[in-house]
Amino acid sequence: MSTEMGEEGKEPVAVDEESSLTSVIRRISVLISHSNSIKVFHGKWQLIRGKLEELNSGLKAAENCEFGENFMFSEMIPDILVTVNESSDLANRCINLTYSGKLLMQSDLDIICSQIDFHLKKLTGIYNAGNLTLGSAIVVSKPSFGCSKDDMKFYVNDLLTRMKVGGSDMKIQALKGLSEVTMEDEKYVKIVIDTGEIVGILVEFLEFTETEIQEESMKTISAIAGFDLYKGVLVGAGTVAPLIRVLESGSELGKERAARILQKLTENSDNAWLVSAHGGVTALLKMCTTNNGDQSDSISPACGVLKNLAGVEEIKRFMVEEDAVPAFVKLMRSKDESLQINAIEFLQLMASGDESIRRIVVREGGIYSLVQILDPKASFSSKTRDIALRAIEIFCFNSSTSLSSLMGYGFLDRLLYILRSSEVSIQESALKVGIRLCGISEETKKAMGDANFMPEFIRLLDARSHEIRELASEVLSSMISVPKNRRKLIQEECNVSRVLQLLDPGEEKSETDVSDAKKILRKLSTNSGGTMAHDKGTSDASLTIGPPRS
Repeated sequence: MSTEMGEEGKEPVAVDEESSLTSVIRRISVLISHSNSIKVFHGKWQLIRGKLEELNSGLKAAENCEFGENFMFSEMIPDILVTVNESSDLANRCINLTYSGKLLMQSDLDIICSQIDFHLKKLTGIYNAGNLTLGSAIVVSKPSFGCSKDDMKFYVNDLLTRMKVGGSDMKIQALKGLSEVTMEDEKYVKIVIDTGEIVGILVEFLEFTETEIQEESMKTISAIAGFDLYKGVLVGAGTVAPLIRVLESGSELGKERAARILQKLTENSDNAWLVSAHGGVTALLKMCTTNNGDQSDSISPACGVLKNLAGVEEIKRFMVEEDAVPAFVKLMRSKDESLQINAIEFLQLMASGDESIRRIVVREGGIYSLVQILDPKASFSSKTRDIALRAIEIFCFNSSTSLSSLMGYGFLDRLLYILRSSEVSIQESALKVGIRLCGISEETKKAMGDANFMPEFIRLLDARSHEIRELASEVLSSMISVPKNRRKLIQEECNVSRVLQLLDPGEEKSETDVSDAKKILRKLSTNSGGTMAHDKGTSDASLTIGPPRS
């Protein structure tokens, strides 16, 4: 360095006092604060301050560690102190404007930057070697709920210190503490983001060979990814590429956590191209299509990511080329309901507005697999059956060939079974399917009449749910537009009696229910030769059904 530094920076260092770690940390802190008063060479000093803060953070990480046996660390402290002394001298000259020339001062500041970089590199090497061990350190307790922001920051900085110090156990414990607080209180998430160094360290940990370090770091990353505001920070820190590498070669727990993070980062197809560029689509498809039956925890979120990516047409085409559709039809036959649901939803999304993909689903046996889910003998949940019903409507009702296959698999018997269940949500879906079927052709209405759907629809006219009653009335009105169905309904007096009960003034019924009942009876009487009469005991017209015309 030039003579501008003067003799003050060359004085021998008293190793027994000034070279102590605590003293160096204190001197650096004072220098950082002092440098804020400098009005010249602003850019240079801003850079130096940043490097000094990073160096100080690294030294603080070693304060509670045993480094007496690490000679590299012991020898480094006096060297750092020399650099700090030289930096302090330059800071004073800049504040007092006593430097002899701008170019000379710029050169000296560049040298200081290089020296600090050298110390940082050396310190990082010591940490990465894992030679430092936690000594008789005071372990900072997790602050109580409602504590001050300063207490929270202090705790996070202590965890950061431990994460930076070598030794897997220390890192793992610090990561566990960090994930715990970030999942409990979003204020900690903001502190982590504001402490910019932490996100970078978490991303670095994704590349570690120690499985537990990988897994624990992803817990905190997942907590951060839950906030839209901070997703960009994770992406900018380079999180996506190492997450995909975890998908390819990590542990099962690691794959699950990586997939869940990517699912959050790709919501609304965000970052889809970034995931694709790093081979994420291939890795995700491989996870989903090489299922051996015990990986549902990781496959479900992987399916979620693929569903997010399918919103991009080019990526969707790539999935089709990679035979994703047949693979997911196969996944529909899994014994794990969560996998079945994910497979069905993925195929629905893929086939939406795409006839070619719908045909692949049908060709690969997708209709049969969906009908099997509705089998009364199978122990599927109502949720899974409901999703299967909705999928059948999408895949089958716009094609006569598909509809014919559906009927051949005994679909009407399965639909009737669902209508007889007590689950309101799935009954509602079944009624909507019934309405769609009635709208297809007269033949489907006749088939439903032959399968004894009408007594079930009449029974549901008296259901507790208003929506169920309305849907039952709508589908019944549609069915009795077919003469064969009208005759069948009238021939069974109990059916007509149940409809007439809806007009009983002694029964509390909504205006809609009464109107629906009148509509049904009017259709029956008008088309079967009945008569309309007025019952003087009520304010509304009631209908009398006469014998059907010969």
